[in-house]
Amino acid sequence: MKRLLTPLAAACLLAGTALSAHASSSPYSSMVVFGDSLSDAGWFDDPDVAGGRMRFTNRVGPTYLPGEAFGPVAPMLLGSRLGLGEEGLAAANDGGNNWAVGGYRSDEILDSVNNDYLPTTGLRADPNALYYITGGGNDFLQLRVTDTATAQAAAGRVVDSVEVLQQAGARYIMVWLLPDVGKTPAISGTGLAATVSQLGVEFNAELVRQLSGMSAEIIPLNIPLMLSEVLADPGRYGLATDQDLIGTCFDDCTVQNPVYGINGTNPDPTKLLFNDGVHPTIAGQTLIADYAYSLLSAPWEVSLLPEMAHGTLRSHQDQLRAQWQADWEAWQAVGQWRPFVNGGGQRLDFDTYGGSSDGNGYSLNFGGSYRLDDAWRVGLAAGLYEQDLEAGAADSDYNLRSYLGTAFAQYQQNRWWGELAASIGYLDYDDLKRKFDMGPATRSEKGDTDGDLWSLSGRVGYDIAQSVDSQWHLSPFVSADYARVEVDGYSEDSSSATALNFGDQKRNSKRLGVGLQGLFDLNQQTRLFGEVAMEREYEDDATDVDMSLRSLPTIGYTLDGYTPDDKTWRASVGVSHKLAAGLSLRGAYTYRNADDQDQQGINLSLAWDL
Repeated sequence: MKRLLTPLAAACLLAGTALSAHASSSPYSSMVVFGDSLSDAGWFDDPDVAGGRMRFTNRVGPTYLPGEAFGPVAPMLLGSRLGLGEEGLAAANDGGNNWAVGGYRSDEILDSVNNDYLPTTGLRADPNALYYITGGGNDFLQLRVTDTATAQAAAGRVVDSVEVLQQAGARYIMVWLLPDVGKTPAISGTGLAATVSQLGVEFNAELVRQLSGMSAEIIPLNIPLMLSEVLADPGRYGLATDQDLIGTCFDDCTVQNPVYGINGTNPDPTKLLFNDGVHPTIAGQTLIADYAYSLLSAPWEVSLLPEMAHGTLRSHQDQLRAQWQADWEAWQAVGQWRPFVNGGGQRLDFDTYGGSSDGNGYSLNFGGSYRLDDAWRVGLAAGLYEQDLEAGAADSDYNLRSYLGTAFAQYQQNRWWGELAASIGYLDYDDLKRKFDMGPATRSEKGDTDGDLWSLSGRVGYDIAQSVDSQWHLSPFVSADYARVEVDGYSEDSSSATALNFGDQKRNSKRLGVGLQGLFDLNQQTRLFGEVAMEREYEDDATDVDMSLRSLPTIGYTLDGYTPDDKTWRASVGVSHKLAAGLSLRGAYTYRNADDQDQQGINLSLAWDL
């Protein structure tokens, strides 16, 4: 799904009349911003708009002249996409959480953390908030950075701001790497450009070095690499392909763009990267916000990989239980095998921070049971499962092929019955394609990995209602299930600014359940069966996802992923019909429902006696 950026859309974001089309809830309680003009949400009054605030980007149009409001900056757009409402979107002097002020140097940003923000919170930082920091550009523009030592010192002061927040309790801190100041309309083409660019490299190297040693969850934004990728293919991101995007700007710089500048033949800031000598247009701000969102939303999608495997395992178990219910008090003769073959399909639906995710799958199972004596039979089953999942606002594609094997034993004596099953599986995640919006473009990062699972499950029940002629039965039961899924870490294939490394994921499931199972024989050939159950999940903490940018691998961080539901309702209904002596056709439907997950499955099978 692509978004077309227009001045009207920017105005809507600014006015707060609606959230972004992709906005949704997030794991963060609020967003708190520190920095300079690149993040300033409106610290200064706009003298040309009554009650308006000035921001360092273009006005919203249609004329882009005084009297129209300024467009939002990147943290405002990011906060909107995160569904955080006014928190983090407005300047702190206007009741919001944005402490960034145009013109601030790194030392002034540090002062704003120490002397402005923390005194208002009792010197404590909210551990569930997302903190967002830009800084360093004004150290260059105000000639405080003149050599390697002063560049490294400025980077150190940005890190000091991060460290102060961490010591106050902040856990999640997003930090910009400094854009290439030498490649701005104010500096490019001058004799200072090469020197400023090199000092920017040294600033960022020191920033990365110091951030790499911190224990907070530091989420770096490789802004210089991202912007270089945009400039290498500007048309993809809606920018002009036949204009100088570095040496010209929309409004206030030495060389205003002759076509898309405010006084050009076709004024349009969305075609240009710079609004003035150093600040991005709304197009640039949107690209930065989308880049940040792609990193924050990645764990919400990737943490569904173990959930796909758990869904496959539960589908496998449901199909086996359908076989067992169809065989209730109708086992084969002692010493005899009863093979079966089963084909099925399933659908998974998740509600996550990034929105709804859903996918379809299909399966082929085969196996059989052997009756040991009057009370016991044992068996084996194997299954091949294909599952796909579309996740997130841009419909990321994740595919899983699973190979499962199960050994089971069943007991049935008088009114008591029981089942015990152990399963193992190999998981092949192929063609994992994470997709996300970047302005009007949709980018993707690809990878693949594998994993494994194993599980134990058991049920014990007692037939409390049994007709004289055994035509119907009703039986309450209790169940216990343990499953462990491990997904190996992997790296996305490219080395771009958006490519990520993911660590190993382990997701355990421990469930206890109660239910009611019943059957009714319509006649000697046809049987109806079904059950309802409620299961309590005891492993319901949010999944941790270890990550790092491939371009900045030394700064690793851990973010929350999918949170399993603590309670699931399950219901199934099926029918078994004898086609001939010793040959039965069965079909069943299963539905699982939880607050944030639904699973449906249908299967058709043949069973025969040997």
